[in-house]
Amino acid sequence: MAGQALYRRWRSRTFSELIGQEHVTQTLLNALRAGRIGHAYLFAGPRGTGKTSAARIFAKAVNCLEPADGEPCNHCSICTSINEGRALDLIEIDAASNRGIDEIRSLRDKIAFSPNECRYKVYVVDEVHMLTDPAFNALLKTLEEPPPHAIFVLATTEPHRIPLTVLSRCQRFDFRRVSVPNLLLKLERICAQEGVRARSEALAAIARHATGSFRDAESLLDQLVSFGVEEIKLEDVERVLGSAPEAVVAGMAQAVISGDAGSGLRWINEALDNGVEARQLTREVLEYLRGLLLIKNGGAQLLSVTPETEKSMAAQAEALTIARLLRAVRLFNGAGNLLKTGSHTQLPLEMALVEACLPEESPGQAQRGPGTVAGEPGAVSAPQTARAAAAGPAERRGPSSRTVVSGSQASSRPASGHVEPPPEPPDPPDLNPRLEEKRAIPPGSTKEASAAGETQAPVRQASVSADPGLAWLQENWGRLLQAIRPKSRQVEALLKSCEPLKMQGDVVTLGFYHGFHRERLNDEHNRRIVEEALSGLAGRPCRLESKLYDGNRQEREKETESSRREELLRNPVVREAIDQLGATVVDVQ
Repeated sequence: MAGQALYRRWRSRTFSELIGQEHVTQTLLNALRAGRIGHAYLFAGPRGTGKTSAARIFAKAVNCLEPADGEPCNHCSICTSINEGRALDLIEIDAASNRGIDEIRSLRDKIAFSPNECRYKVYVVDEVHMLTDPAFNALLKTLEEPPPHAIFVLATTEPHRIPLTVLSRCQRFDFRRVSVPNLLLKLERICAQEGVRARSEALAAIARHATGSFRDAESLLDQLVSFGVEEIKLEDVERVLGSAPEAVVAGMAQAVISGDAGSGLRWINEALDNGVEARQLTREVLEYLRGLLLIKNGGAQLLSVTPETEKSMAAQAEALTIARLLRAVRLFNGAGNLLKTGSHTQLPLEMALVEACLPEESPGQAQRGPGTVAGEPGAVSAPQTARAAAAGPAERRGPSSRTVVSGSQASSRPASGHVEPPPEPPDPPDLNPRLEEKRAIPPGSTKEASAAGETQAPVRQASVSADPGLAWLQENWGRLLQAIRPKSRQVEALLKSCEPLKMQGDVVTLGFYHGFHRERLNDEHNRRIVEEALSGLAGRPCRLESKLYDGNRQEREKETESSRREELLRNPVVREAIDQLGATVVDVQ
């Protein structure tokens, strides 16, 4: 006959045995003592925190023949039948596998029958969030007006998925993750009763790995007991869990402190060669760095480590600055995210360690910024930065006008072939800043020829005559876009889909190719942004009007896009990329 698992044998049988959930047990005990028994309860919380155990204890307490101050006696026939799993009046339903409307209708039909031997029929619906919407609807009326002999206890790990109509009919109790000291207390109690010899550091490692779940901790202890050792040691826990020895994690942290990337890489590869999984190693390094962060900020009492380990961690924390420690945490956290989807089992972890070992003022860090792992979205290599600068004017034109260049440095660009500039780059004064003005000049205008050779930096204030007109507006269109950009990128993009048609007095008329864009700009907030920017440039109040472009819109759009392409290809920076770097223009978007 198969033996019973530890987590089943050591399931809590009274409220006092339910460790770490005193805010729930005390409330239920007070209600039982006062005889204030509700008809529907919701137990919500992480897995393994005692929700189902509390439901069974509650079922015993409301039906116990000899209760003691609200607690079940666990000796009467009712308590014994529930403990042994043969009570007909305790109905446990797994909503994950009985989630349809037919099952709930069957339950609703049977609930009217009186209990067999108990005072109350207790229905425990586990993982109730898995019920379908029709099933919840079928359950609503029963939850609202159940028979006087019926009590519902709904248990879930995802209370946000339960309809509000159901939540409003239940008394809700939220179970918390169990703290490491409480997990240790339960593990020590089990070991003492079961005759299991285990070292304190081994039990502490089990408790930390359980992440607040009694069931996980008890299952892991059961696995280690089956491992067949006379005394459970920390090494046994690490071997079963596939986790890295503490010396490896501490050695990697020391490599970051001393800037010795070679030593850190050796530690990584030694751990992986011994069977440690890369993601598990990353999690343990992050946990260790979190410990250093707690110590650095006066939170050493929050750690669950031996005094010797705490002393060595304190020495390491003393050698690290807060900024360097935070950067290391961000880097390894980024590596953990990349390991979930990356094809290489250890490269993100190795890159994070090498970058964490760089000096704080290193050029590589200045390029990427803190917390960015090489290869992570947002990381830009030096060749990419140089090539992205060539696309600078296109970036200033917004997403709809981006120059794509391919050249001999193909190995340093993204796989898609597009050179993506860094997000939100500053406007360099030497990258043809008047390109926006040239774009706004209608093709064939004499202004286009004169603007093609201008490269001077834009000014914030425009020189205006007493009566500025359309020519002034076209000349200062680029300045208008630059004034709007810090206020709203969306409005800037809308202005790039129109053309200035007329400026008569204080009224500026814009022509749009599409009605949708016109409607968006006519929004009061968007229109006010444009009018304020225009008024600032003109030196007097301006009012905005808009209309759809007259004539063949598609032909006009096509003509404008052709003009933009020619202007971008004449850009001296793009020309230099072609002539000096051997690049090839792939597309203008």
